[in-house]
Amino acid sequence: MIEGFLARDEGKTLEFKENCRPLQGIVRTAVAFANTAGGTIVIGVKDKTKEVIGIADPLLNEERLANAFADGIRPLLVPDIQIHAWRKRQLLVVTVPHAVGPFYVRSEGSEAGVYIRLGSTNRPAGPELLAELQRLARNTFFDEQPCSETNSDDIDVRAASEFFAAVSRPLSPAKQRSLGLLVGQGTRAVPSIGAVLLFGKTRGRLFPSATIRCARFLGKDTAKFLDQTEIDEYLPKSVDSAVAFIERHTRQGIEIGRVRRRDVPEYPVEAVREAIINAIVHADYSIGGAGTKIAIFDDRIEITNPGLLPFGLTLEAALAGVSRLRNRVIGRTFRELGLIEQWGSGLGRITVACANAGQPAPRFEELGTNFRVTLFGERVKAPAQPEWQSELLGYLAKKNRISTRVAGELWKIPDRTARRRLRRLVDDGLLVEVGSGPKDPYRAYVLREERRGR
Repeated sequence: MIEGFLARDEGKTLEFKENCRPLQGIVRTAVAFANTAGGTIVIGVKDKTKEVIGIADPLLNEERLANAFADGIRPLLVPDIQIHAWRKRQLLVVTVPHAVGPFYVRSEGSEAGVYIRLGSTNRPAGPELLAELQRLARNTFFDEQPCSETNSDDIDVRAASEFFAAVSRPLSPAKQRSLGLLVGQGTRAVPSIGAVLLFGKTRGRLFPSATIRCARFLGKDTAKFLDQTEIDEYLPKSVDSAVAFIERHTRQGIEIGRVRRRDVPEYPVEAVREAIINAIVHADYSIGGAGTKIAIFDDRIEITNPGLLPFGLTLEAALAGVSRLRNRVIGRTFRELGLIEQWGSGLGRITVACANAGQPAPRFEELGTNFRVTLFGERVKAPAQPEWQSELLGYLAKKNRISTRVAGELWKIPDRTARRRLRRLVDDGLLVEVGSGPKDPYRAYVLREERRGR
């Protein structure tokens, strides 16, 4: 267990602490983990170097932590606290579940004391993210709420009906209600925020973040524009417009077959389309003025939407196909229109499409309060793997860890040469060195966490 944690870096669901001081900082981390996606605090490890130093009197510190969580967090949160021995050192491992809150630090109040996890840091939630946490507690969604500033005349029902007619599905009043396009407000039915975002005639004024800003830059940075546009269309139509902008500004290759030649786009269309749909469906439209952005460079495309992954969802879970919608009305409508084929498959489909096209794997990342998908344009051919590296990966698949001495025996080379090979794989990001410190004679090497299961 401990080696598994040490093989990872601090991030959204993991934090290392040298000791239990200050307790208030650990309480904030527990609150941030509970509100965001759960996580683990490992106490007795230096956060910068991951040197395992252990803690003195673990039983006393376990009791202090339990009391701090019980007294300092509201609503009541009960993390699991366990003592683990590793290399004759005692560590505390605090496992914090994700749960419906919002949770807050009692001494700081129910608004200022709400924290979320951004990367490897704890940040105050702020009013917009606090509102999202409160909606999660009520099991409501931003786009399901009535848009009181509008009425039925503000929705382009004709355009919406044409979208549905194109897939042979009539848009009846009953269908509008079942999709959440029409919702009750008092004694009358009014358009939902989702309906305005999808088909509203005045959505640009009410929700500026519903636009998609597209730009083609010269080179590999944003220093110089070659072209730019702003797509302000009904969301189902904006998918095609965004794809068209990318196709205009990326290369087309030619592949010669046995009978005829065919055009091959620089980026697989399926990956581009899925990334755009993912951005539209999962954007946080409650964040004013921060729309979806598409940036095309010489070597890559970056598609960035406002909003973290939905609370309770990690990137690993999303890549494994776990689905958690941020916008239920938009998601249902896109699925009804055939734009979404299967819940939770979007990121996986992007990855598969890139692999099938012989391109580098896409990059998925949370940047502040945004989510970004990066597609890389250069087609690659994986270099042949050295035989010694294949032997190492085969060994680690069975044993999970290897020491310098055992690696030397595996490869039939001196320990010094084996150490150099292992250090090279650490520098390349394939392995992680695990030990109590740089002079630990028992240090070992394990696969970096994100490489596991590939």
